[in-house]
Amino acid sequence: MKRWYVVHTRPNRELRAAHNLERQGFQTYLARYMKERRHARKVEQIQRPLFPRYVFVSLDTHTDRWRSILGTFGVEYLVSNGDTPTPIPGAIVEEIRGHEDERGLVVLPPKTLKPGQQVQIIEGPLATQTALFHCQTDSERAVFLLQILGRQVRATMAYASVAAA
Repeated sequence: MKRWYVVHTRPNRELRAAHNLERQGFQTYLARYMKERRHARKVEQIQRPLFPRYVFVSLDTHTDRWRSILGTFGVEYLVSNGDTPTPIPGAIVEEIRGHEDERGLVVLPPKTLKPGQQVQIIEGPLATQTALFHCQTDSERAVFLLQILGRQVRATMAYASVAAA
């Protein structure tokens, strides 16, 4: 019986690992979403993995030659418990697929932060710092309050650069 398993890939090699596994006859699922990237005064939409460094693979450990996964380009290891791959509930993959749009990309719900809510900065030079959400300036940016050198400082940054703490 085929079940879903998780493959841990090398950094930024999720797509390569998925293609190489499919060439070997395995069914894979790489959940992706659209992310806005800002670089050099240019804004573009790019597809990024929903779970960086992870790909789902469907296989039957009794009949499939699953050990070949370990030698596949882009793959680091198959998530296992000892020597046996650890299956995940199939409902997880179906739930993620249920949130895909017509292009096969996962649609993430918009962030809803409340004034005074604590957030974690996840991108940029202040990554790993905590801040307080102050207000939203437009659909892409918001004002946050940071504690720097014993003072509360207002900083405006991309809404996508933070996550609820």
